[in-house]
Amino acid sequence: MANVRYAARREEPPTEGRSEPVRAWAKALWADYETDPAIIASVLPRPIEPGLEPIVHLSIGQVEMDSGAGFGIGNITVRAAHGDKQGEYGLAMPMGSEAAVIGGRETWGEPKKIADCAVERNGDEVVGTITRGGITYAELRGRVVETLPVPPPRETLDFYFKFMISPDGKGFDQDPALVYCRRTYHISRCERVEGEVILRDSPIDPIADIEVRRLVSLQYVEFESHQVGEIVDRVPGEWIAPFAHQRYDHFSWKR
Repeated sequence: MANVRYAARREEPPTEGRSEPVRAWAKALWADYETDPAIIASVLPRPIEPGLEPIVHLSIGQVEMDSGAGFGIGNITVRAAHGDKQGEYGLAMPMGSEAAVIGGRETWGEPKKIADCAVERNGDEVVGTITRGGITYAELRGRVVETLPVPPPRETLDFYFKFMISPDGKGFDQDPALVYCRRTYHISRCERVEGEVILRDSPIDPIADIEVRRLVSLQYVEFESHQVGEIVDRVPGEWIAPFAHQRYDHFSWKR
């Protein structure tokens, strides 16, 4: 019989979970901006609450994995809290490859969708864009004006909800899991950029609703990162269903 590649594979499953964290190298534009606190409160499902400051983080970059794969990346988060834990709630994570979307969404519950993400630098001029459905709905644009000291490793805590839609189309197949995703960034290059955040309206990616009140910082960074995650709780599906459209373009909750 010919080799049947869909047949069972012989690799032994790991006995103690992932032995090594996922590692990646990237160049990116990172922007933090202030928005209306009421906007942040409106996008957070229970039991996540607004963080200490009404800050939105928008990053656009290019990543290379230790496997050799490369793709565009984006990340849009808002400052949030779960109990006494301060962190970020992941609102949208556009990705340039199917593997990145599936791996992150099904493993950690990251709100990933396929999009074209790119960063281009020409001398000191740098531009980052996220385009989906023919609309460039997020853009970071500016000029590098200062080289900053390389900072110590940056650690972040992101909150995600991991769930699957029930086969009968009525809600989820089980209560969604609240996931803590901890990332560590080892930054090798950091430059201050003077520029702007440009948000354009999109019916399926309405980030423009998260208005920019004041740009807090804009940086060009090069870094290595890794992440690990854990399920810390499960929550009622009714809490998450009204927000599932953040991850799926067209979702309706049917009881």
